[in-house]
This record gives sequence, structure tokens and C-alpha cells, in this order.
Amino acid sequence: MQLEPVHFLELEITGRCQLNCGHCYAESGPTRSHGTMTTGDWENLLTSAPGAGIKTVQFIGGEPTQHPDFEHLLKHALAQSLKAQVFSNLFHVPDRLWNVLDDPNVTLATSYYSDNPDEHDRVTGRKGSHARTLANIQEALHRGIPLKVAVIELWDGQRAQQAWDQMRDLGVNRLGAIDRMRGVGRGADTIETSVNELCGQCGNGRAAISSTGDVWMCVMSRWMQPAGNVKTTPLVEILTGPVWRDLVTHVPRRHGATACKPGSDGNDCAPAETICESNALILPVRGRQVVHLAGIGR
Repeated sequence: MQLEPVHFLELEITGRCQLNCGHCYAESGPTRSHGTMTTGDWENLLTSAPGAGIKTVQFIGGEPTQHPDFEHLLKHALAQSLKAQVFSNLFHVPDRLWNVLDDPNVTLATSYYSDNPDEHDRVTGRKGSHARTLANIQEALHRGIPLKVAVIELWDGQRAQQAWDQMRDLGVNRLGAIDRMRGVGRGADTIETSVNELCGQCGNGRAAISSTGDVWMCVMSRWMQPAGNVKTTPLVEILTGPVWRDLVTHVPRRHGATACKPGSDGNDCAPAETICESNALILPVRGRQVVHLAGIGR
């Protein structure tokens, strides 16, 4: 399998989150830190990213908007002519942030668990999270912001299908198949962590940076050896170095697969709570049209 050069970079800028989801791959929560990457470190990374072949960055966490300099970093990414996606729980979006998210080079992604408020809140560990997330999904749609919603099923009988149907009926413009919990982070309490929990696309057109500067093949491969650290080594050197080349050989690849098929066998779909780009990465263009580019990312 010929891997694509890395052009999509996940930036895990914080471990802090207002929610405390029992399946969170990053083990995020209200008491987690923003890591050791300073705002200056993130600025330097974003400035160098285009030279390393990066075209799109995704701000993720934790909840990326919980980072005190999130808006500044998002604007800095846009100033480098990078596309940006914000993967947010959409629990709290202040008015000033909507003004930034309205930028034509920004897209949104979120997770959703049930059309039943109590069931959704059971997943997130925060009463009222369903109402807030749903209201902000509707606000994003009202504003015409390209939005991807990932519906995650954690137990039998969960109203995941009803949640998926609800999002479709609302007009969400990017819905993948219903996904499952991964054996990474808190998910490892019930599912064994192994390379079989990876979708088979780690390192293929993408990489991830942790809040400490470690470079992973994606946020789901966080338990594997990092390829390097951007605080000490330029990103372009890491992505072309021997450790990166060795790491990508350890990921089981689905030869001949042209798209993620989460419903087929449970081992070729996108990891829970991260975006499955497949063959249809949402890219914003003037006029808020949504275009789908084949062969990008996961």
C-alpha cells in the first residue's frame, strides 16, 4: 500500500474538557492540563506546517476551545493559509467564537450519542450536555458552517441509530456510519489496546501532535512510540525520519480498501471521536458550498 505524504495534522492542544466521557481515548476531563506545549510552541509549529506539506489542521483535545489561546491559535493557522477544522463537543460556544468559526476556511466536527437527553448525558457525564450540544449543532447549521457529526455507539440498546436519523433530518452535511468505542484511553478498560483498534490509515496522509509535542501517526495511536517531538526537532525532519518510517510499517493496512466501512467488521472504520476523512473530506470554499475531494486522509 502506497502511503500519502502527510498533509492533515491533528493538534491535541489540551487535555482539558468540560465533559468526562467514559470512553474518551484521550482520557480528557475538567482537571486535565494544557500540556507542556506553550502558545509560542504551537505558533512555531503552525508557521512551519506548510513547509512540511501540511494543508489542513484539526484542533482537537480534550476540548480545544478550553485552551486559553485557542482563538489566537486558530487565527494564526488561518494566517498561514491553512484550512482548519475544530473538533469540539459544542458544549459551550460564546458569541465571539462563532465569529471566528464563520471564517470560510473553517469547518466543525462534533460527537453525538443519543436523541434521548438523559442517555446522551450518561455518556458525557455532564447533565445538560445534550441540550447544549444539540443547540449548537443547530446554530452551526443555521450559519451554514460545514459540520461533521460522529455518532458513537457504546452499548447495546443505545439510541445511536435514532441519533443518526435525527442528525440526518436536521440536515447535517457529513454523517459517517455509526462508530464504536475504541480500546484506547478509557476505552481500554473494556477493550484490549492493540494495533487492531487502529483503522488502518494511521500515518497515511495524517499525523498528530500531542499537548507535550510528541508526534503520533494519529490521536488513536497515542500508546505507540512517538516519532519525535516538535519542541526539539522540526516537524518536516520527523515526518521524513527513520522512526516515522518504521512506525507506519507496524499498522495493519487494509489493502484495496477505498473507504472506511465501519459497519463491516469493526476493524476498518474511523476511531471513535476522531474524524473519518475517507474519500470525502469537507473543505470550505467561498459561498459555503461543500465539496468532496477523493483520496484525502482517512
